[in-house]
Amino acid sequence: MQENSKSLNNQAIVFAQNGEYQEAIACLKRAITVEKSNTLLYFNLAITYRDAGDINSAINTMEYAYRLNPEDEEIIECLANLHYATGNNETALNYAISGLEINSMNPHFWNMAGVVYFSVSSFDDAAEFFEHAVFLSPNYYDAIYNLRDTYIELNNKAGVEECSRKLNELEQGGLND
Repeated sequence: MQENSKSLNNQAIVFAQNGEYQEAIACLKRAITVEKSNTLLYFNLAITYRDAGDINSAINTMEYAYRLNPEDEEIIECLANLHYATGNNETALNYAISGLEINSMNPHFWNMAGVVYFSVSSFDDAAEFFEHAVFLSPNYYDAIYNLRDTYIELNNKAGVEECSRKLNELEQGGLND
């Protein structure tokens, strides 16, 4: 039986779901030898490295996927998150802004930029980005949560109250983006 990248990818997903990261990585590396330009394989390999705790390999692999497909929004979002997780705020923000240049209607890029601004205590900028994310996706729980925290820092009591109400509503109804 000849190996194909799809079956190897599927097997890797099963291994990863079971916490068998080294096996998943081996499957994905083998799949890449079969299909060298498949960005999904690199994306999944990067996520598996991340889940296995190897953030540097995750970043390197995701950046390779980005070079293959620099307009893939999931890849860009993941790179922003990976760089943010390592404390590289400037690079995380650059990826979020790059994502916005590709699709200004993607609330995840607005939220990520807000997270970076919040982390450096630039609360006015953070609020602007979070507000835009919530405008685009009114049930985006994380963005509303982040906006509420930003409003707390800005002492915007009405904003805090409104965000808290909306979060409560989402928790009750299970409506999250």
